[in-house]
Formats: sequence, C-alpha cells, structure tokens
Amino acid sequence: MSSTLTDKEFVRYSRQIMLPQVSEPGQHQLKKASVLIVGAGGLGSAAGLYLAGAGVGTLVIADDDVVDSSNLQRQVVYRQSDEKVNKAKAAAEQLSALNPLIRVRPLQARLAEQQLKMEVMMSDVVLDCSDNMATRQAVNAACVHAQKPLISGAAIGWQGQLMPFDFRQPDSPCYHCVFPNTSDSEAQNCSTSGVMGPVVGTVGNLQALEAIKLLAGVKEQTFGYLHHFDGLTNQWQKLSIKQDPNCSVCGS
Repeated sequence: MSSTLTDKEFVRYSRQIMLPQVSEPGQHQLKKASVLIVGAGGLGSAAGLYLAGAGVGTLVIADDDVVDSSNLQRQVVYRQSDEKVNKAKAAAEQLSALNPLIRVRPLQARLAEQQLKMEVMMSDVVLDCSDNMATRQAVNAACVHAQKPLISGAAIGWQGQLMPFDFRQPDSPCYHCVFPNTSDSEAQNCSTSGVMGPVVGTVGNLQALEAIKLLAGVKEQTFGYLHHFDGLTNQWQKLSIKQDPNCSVCGS
C-alpha cells in the first residue's frame, strides 16, 4: 500500500490532518500501519470503527464467535441482519463499508500459539479486546516476545479498564505483572454479570485513540498506567504500573 495520500484521502481525513500533532506525516504513518484487533465484541466494535474511520491502512480482526441478538446492545458494529454470522466476517464487512480506502482482513478463529505469534509479528500494534483471561495472557506473552505495543481493554458491569503497554521499552511492565493469576475459574463476564454498553464503548474508543496516537507519532502516551473508569460516577483513576522483576513473562 502506497504511503502517499491521494486527494480523496486528504479530504476524507482533513479534520485530523489539521491537528498539528498529526498533520500529513502522521496520516502517512496511519495509512502504512497494520493493527491487530483480538476480539470483535463490544471493545473491538468501538475500536474498529474509529480505527477504520481514522484511515489505519490495514485492520486484522480475529474472533471465532457468531453474532447473537444479545450482543447488539453494546457491539455496535453489527446489525440485526448479522445474527448467526461470524463476528470477524461481519465486522470486516461493516468497516470496509465505512471506509473502502483501507484493507480489512477477518480471521474467523480464536488466535493461539503459532498463528497468534505470526499475526502479532506482522502488526504494528495489538489491541486486546478479548473477554477471557487465557486469551489476554496469551496475547500479552506474544506481544512481549515480539516487542509489539499492546493496548489492553476490559469492561464489566459499570466498570472499565484500559492498560497500554510499550514492549519496545526494556523496562515495560506487562499484563501478567498486574494479573499474575491466569485462572478463569472465578472470572466474571458479561453473560453472568451484565455490562452497560456505553462503558464498553468508552474503553474501546480509548483503545483506538491510544493506537492512533502511537501510530501517528503523537508524543502524549499513557504507557505503564492502569486507567480505571467508573460509569456510575464518571470518574477515572490512574495507577502507575511497574515491571515485576519476578514476572515469568517479562521479568529479568
């Protein structure tokens, strides 16, 4: 894909090109970039829409699930007609319709082992939009190994969580430093605990924002922090995360 902006692209992305932190060079970088979105649920829906709108050149969306009517309350990339269709496939169609100037590649599978490692290697940044601990830990480990930036998001009930990691930095903490317990035995999920749709959208949008800033070369980043959002009070907490030297994934 050519990094040169066409007249059509310049007009389409003019509002963000106007921003001095982005400008034309930043838009070139977005056009050349590839983003891997692991999980096409509520987080991936919101993030994917804004990444496509921003002109990220290649989006790879991975999910093995199909659209259910109960998803439509928060997974806003889908339509009623997408029921029983694979989420990655349906999301790719919607994002391509939103922006035909980009490439969207669906992966109708739950990424694991060698396939996960390969897709992470080919991406510039990874968004973890999954809903289970096993996938989150596997994605984290693959990103640490490949030294690829990871933007992790989660939401349950009225609570949202955002954690961007930059594994290009040798002292970066990782997801395993924060959540060393890899068991899903007591984990809550949307099916059992419920979730407020706009909370998921808030986190997914911020995952997209962090990815866009990273790819466009915007200096203001929030790596190494856990951002916690309370949807009932609209309050944020920001906690600094340090690398655990004894972490089995990223520690020395």
